[in-house]
Amino acid sequence: MAEGLIRAYGWSTDDPERAALFADGEHCAAVQHACNVLEDAPGMLNLSEERGLFSFIRSPLAMGLLTGARDPGRRAAAGDLRSTPPAWLSWYEQGGVPARHWAARVEAVREVLTADGRTLAQGALGWLWARSGRAVPIPVFRTVAQAEENAAALTHGPLRPAQLEEVAALLA
Repeated sequence: MAEGLIRAYGWSTDDPERAALFADGEHCAAVQHACNVLEDAPGMLNLSEERGLFSFIRSPLAMGLLTGARDPGRRAAAGDLRSTPPAWLSWYEQGGVPARHWAARVEAVREVLTADGRTLAQGALGWLWARSGRAVPIPVFRTVAQAEENAAALTHGPLRPAQLEEVAALLA
């Protein structure tokens, strides 16, 4: 860094305490962590706000649950990580079927997220932007149409404060 070869750096962690220690570095600019409507990360988002860091968000669409593409009862294709989920991936059961608990939570917030002409994915991205102006979601896409849908979320912007509160109440 003294030679000017590295302007800034970031770290990937879901632990706010460790991220805070890392953020003390002079050139720390970002932290990457998981966050979405189903599993909020207030500690990480608060840290990013307090320290002026960007929050690069992993799994903003909960590996497909927040896109509407992973309907309950629909199995994931062979070779898909969701078909034999590791222990840390609680959103799916063996066979890649969305876990009932998580599918029920998606249904609970679907109407709020799809208000104002948004798709479910666009609402989920808007929720993140409403949670923090420093949130930079990294949504995965497999097709041009999905990439375009995600990009179109920008035209809708963040959810309104009342919508954010409604989502919180529905998931409490």
